[in-house]
Amino acid sequence: MEDRLKDFIHYLLVEKGLAKNTIVSYERDLKSYLKYLKSEENITSLENVQRIQIVQFLGFLKKQGKSSKTLARHIASVRAFHQFLLREKAVGHDPSVHIETPQMERSLPKVLNMAEVETLLDVPEVKDHFGLRDKAMLELLYATGIRVSELIGLDLGDVHLTMGFVRCIGKGNKERIVPIGKTAAAALEKYLNEGRGKFISKKYRDDALFLNHHGKRLTRQGFWKILKRLAMEAGIEKELTPHTLRHSFATHLLENGADLRAVQEMLGHADISTTQIYTHVTKTRLKDVYSQFHPRA
Repeated sequence: MEDRLKDFIHYLLVEKGLAKNTIVSYERDLKSYLKYLKSEENITSLENVQRIQIVQFLGFLKKQGKSSKTLARHIASVRAFHQFLLREKAVGHDPSVHIETPQMERSLPKVLNMAEVETLLDVPEVKDHFGLRDKAMLELLYATGIRVSELIGLDLGDVHLTMGFVRCIGKGNKERIVPIGKTAAAALEKYLNEGRGKFISKKYRDDALFLNHHGKRLTRQGFWKILKRLAMEAGIEKELTPHTLRHSFATHLLENGADLRAVQEMLGHADISTTQIYTHVTKTRLKDVYSQFHPRA
């Protein structure tokens, strides 16, 4: 069964061209699925899997306290896996047909208000190359709304300061161009002129835009540690994740009258319904303001 999983992962990587993080997610879900089939159902051949085993697997996950979002993701992984097996004629049937996806709880993304964003962006002290880098990263994230994986994936050639845009590679290896404002461009230029050179190591040669203290490309974990430290210094008590600035970028654009389609394009969302969640955020914040300030609210 593990060999079939390897074939599927290879298919996702080579033929589908999915993003690395998406493939890792598929692999993690399906490893837990195969482990369940072996240990709980005593199944050693995928040909023997029936619909009931998949339903019981979902029940098993639910007992572990998994959210409906996690269950839906597991169903999608299992369904894609069994469809692949049937298409490759590795099995004679698809037991995942008619498995219902649980209704998702629609949680609104957490965003920072304008004052909190300003406070966070002002935290990095641009006295040394670390401060210059951190300032440039935060400014660029908020200016473009790009994902953290896209931020750390940027190379020097992806930044065009004179033209005022960055080129990034998003999910599914899709390329998009995102404009950057004057403030972010100025922070980037200062980092490139005065900061990045001090990160460069004789041992490593890396074209990455943002480097760590070893002179290598900054990692997601490295950025996460930097963000947590800066948020603490800014005194922000809200739960802050690397995605928070992306959410704030989209919400603030829409609050200031930006076109939904334009925001969708900048965020790199394939489906506009994904972008529409930010319209719910702005409506919720309008209601909060109304409740707080209207005399008859």
